[in-house]
Amino acid sequence: MNFIEFIERERMKVSTKARYGLRAVMELGLNYTKGPLLLKEIAKRQEISLKYLDHIFSLLKKIGIVKSVGKGKGYILSRPPSQIRIWEIIEVLEETNLLDCLTTPNLCKRAQFCAARNLWSNLAGSLRKSLENISLEDLLREQEDILKRENKNAMYYI
Repeated sequence: MNFIEFIERERMKVSTKARYGLRAVMELGLNYTKGPLLLKEIAKRQEISLKYLDHIFSLLKKIGIVKSVGKGKGYILSRPPSQIRIWEIIEVLEETNLLDCLTTPNLCKRAQFCAARNLWSNLAGSLRKSLENISLEDLLREQEDILKRENKNAMYYI
């Protein structure tokens, strides 16, 4: 069983904040050469609460993924999509680790002798490595391919 099959089978969850944040950053990526987007535009397109999106963008701004362009002018990516790794986005928005004992081993007196902890640590490392190897540009390219296939299928059925 590969890593993706494991995640699907075990139904590992990603927080709403991380999912919405990634979608919002993808909106900025799709608009990268066209200029800034207002948060309310992104919120409407992605069906995300404006207040929640504002909170997400404050975190993304803090780590240099996005930047605001003047008062009321909107947001742009701070770097080209090819230079933004998906892990950067997920890491700041995902509030939990797989297990608390991975970041705070003294929570469990068995931590240093626990094979299960090693398993979870390896899984967390694999997830991080996978997401570090995917750029926003890669994800946008995949999105474009999906939309092309969908449009092709839709035209076929017309």
